[in-house]
Amino acid sequence: MTSVPSVHSTALQQRILAAMRAVFPSVTADLHDFYAMMQYHLGWLDERFAPTSASGGKLLRPLLAVMACRVFGGRVEQALPLAAGIQLVHDFSLLHDDIEDNSPTRRGRATAWRIWGVPQAINAGDGMFALAHRAVYGLSDVGIPPERVLRILRDFEETILRICEGQYLDMSAEGQLELSTTQYLRMIRGKTAMLASASTGLGAQVATDDAAQVAALWAFGEALGLAFQIQDDVLDIWGDPALTGKPFAADLLQRKMSLPVIHGLSNASVEDRARFEALYRQPDLSRQELETLLAILECAGARAYAEALAHAEYERAMQALERVAPVDQAALDELRALAQSLLQRVR
Repeated sequence: MTSVPSVHSTALQQRILAAMRAVFPSVTADLHDFYAMMQYHLGWLDERFAPTSASGGKLLRPLLAVMACRVFGGRVEQALPLAAGIQLVHDFSLLHDDIEDNSPTRRGRATAWRIWGVPQAINAGDGMFALAHRAVYGLSDVGIPPERVLRILRDFEETILRICEGQYLDMSAEGQLELSTTQYLRMIRGKTAMLASASTGLGAQVATDDAAQVAALWAFGEALGLAFQIQDDVLDIWGDPALTGKPFAADLLQRKMSLPVIHGLSNASVEDRARFEALYRQPDLSRQELETLLAILECAGARAYAEALAHAEYERAMQALERVAPVDQAALDELRALAQSLLQRVR
């Protein structure tokens, strides 16, 4: 992932982290480890529950929420409860994803389930889900009108449901070589783009009741989220391992049905498709076989197709911003700059 643009200061990231920490309760010794497992997953503690500074991600989604709030004249402190809730929901989903995907590592460290077992990791994820809601309820403490808080909470719940639906579609599609582009886009619209859409849409709702303006920010976030995921699909096949930190042709190595693979299979010759499917069903792939898969995708125009679609979604995001009448033009410019940087990233 690209580094966060300079408009997103480390100071703001620290304020978001402080808002996340604030929702953790003071507990008795017998409950310490329950919350410590969550804080390990967030990168705050090591395996022995000692303080550390491991990666917890770039906090892009909560940053989007804060910027969207500022676009309509809201203050940073008014957006922080929502920003904290969005990041906690994101991390809750990742904690459960690691179990569902049987992933041994997350952000360069052992996943929670690998250390403490699946039951404890599931329960820690459930606890983080509850803490996310506790964070959003904090909007009432920073002067947001009760009726607006209720609307935000309703849409927050709807967002989580859409994310779970997307995860269901993703898991249901595992091993299916007949997956269509339409099916895939529906899946990532829920699993990935929905939270980006909520980040900007709910961030706008913190500051304004203008339905048309809020809708424009929901649309911007969705298009940005789709562009981001499709660009990820490209990087996870053709990205430079020295920059991405992932193996050569990582998604092919893991037999993932990402957008380039789906398009490639749909547009390959009969012979190439049969060869690709045969290799994808093998338990192991050599470097030469990975090169063969890449050649088939290249011949089918898979990379060009995915890059063009990512650019189209980016343009859709920019069109949504054109419908915005900002109170704070600088904040709108920051949103635009962030969108551009995400599409141009090389890792």
